[in-house]
Amino acid sequence: MISKKTVVYTSGTFDMLHINHLNMINYARGLGDILIVGVNSDELVNKYKTNPIIPFDERIALMRAIKGPDIVIPQHSLEHSNKVKKLNFDVFVVGDDWVGKFDYLIKLGVTVVYFPYGKGVSSTKLKETLKSNYKTLKDKSDSHFPEF
Repeated sequence: MISKKTVVYTSGTFDMLHINHLNMINYARGLGDILIVGVNSDELVNKYKTNPIIPFDERIALMRAIKGPDIVIPQHSLEHSNKVKKLNFDVFVVGDDWVGKFDYLIKLGVTVVYFPYGKGVSSTKLKETLKSNYKTLKDKSDSHFPEF
């Protein structure tokens, strides 16, 4: 808490920004007075999943451009103990695909909320759809341009 204001921290890769990202950010925004969003660096993402499609500089710029976050910072580690001390956050929000992974923050006095993504879009699903439908999509897009 800073000046009697609840500080919320959420983080993610935010690759191929989509509605579930926005839903989580809006949910986190509603849990406090100050929302800090950490955007995973490309180096961090490469440690636990495939390369992001959108480069880090563009992903962090997109987060800074939307209305929810008060502060947007780079995130270089999934270990948040030091961030609790440095940023003084009271609530941590993360997608429910990480259930249990951040429970250690509770011992530090942080409320941990695993946001239910539910069904629908995800960056992984978008990548899979693009990959499996690449030829069809390419042929369709190419047909928009007349041949010279």
